[in-house]
Amino acid sequence: MASKRKVGNLLALAVLSYLVRQPAHPYELSRMLREHGDDRSIKFTHGSLYMVVGQLEKAGFIAPRETVRDGQRPERTVYALTAEGRAELRDWMRELVSEPRHEYPHFVAALSLIGALPPDEVVPLLRDRLVRLAAQRAEIRALVDGADVHPLFLVEEEYRIALLDAEAAFVQGFIDRIEDPETGWGPMWAGFHQRLEGT
Repeated sequence: MASKRKVGNLLALAVLSYLVRQPAHPYELSRMLREHGDDRSIKFTHGSLYMVVGQLEKAGFIAPRETVRDGQRPERTVYALTAEGRAELRDWMRELVSEPRHEYPHFVAALSLIGALPPDEVVPLLRDRLVRLAAQRAEIRALVDGADVHPLFLVEEEYRIALLDAEAAFVQGFIDRIEDPETGWGPMWAGFHQRLEGT
């Protein structure tokens, strides 16, 4: 069972993960997150990163190691992982990898309410979604194929491709269920809207 964490933001998990490798200041952490493409998985701004660093320090998971100055730039505090932070990182990662978690994607919400639109509007929208899914898949595939790193460090992109493939298969199957000439849901669905509109 997932426990309530002192700092539950996934950005905090990323910070702990990077500090395992070496101490760093927040600006450096931001650069590393972007360079490694982690901003594709975890949304953050400089402000949110500094806030999370503060929360991690308050929780005892990281501690200031030194303050450095690079030329005319302001002083920067370098943070290191504490023993508690290392334990938190490992525990949190074990939880995320082993325990499926219920999430609330926008498309699932739209599907739960899909009857609000008539089928002759839904089918073209679903076809548009298929085109966009294919474009996203091609973009990620190009990124993976062009990367000069071990596949282990791109496994999240392979997972994204698998999810896109599954979603595209679902969407095509949904279109087929609406349009099937013998058993399709389209006529019943359209009739429902006609009754609603009193036509």
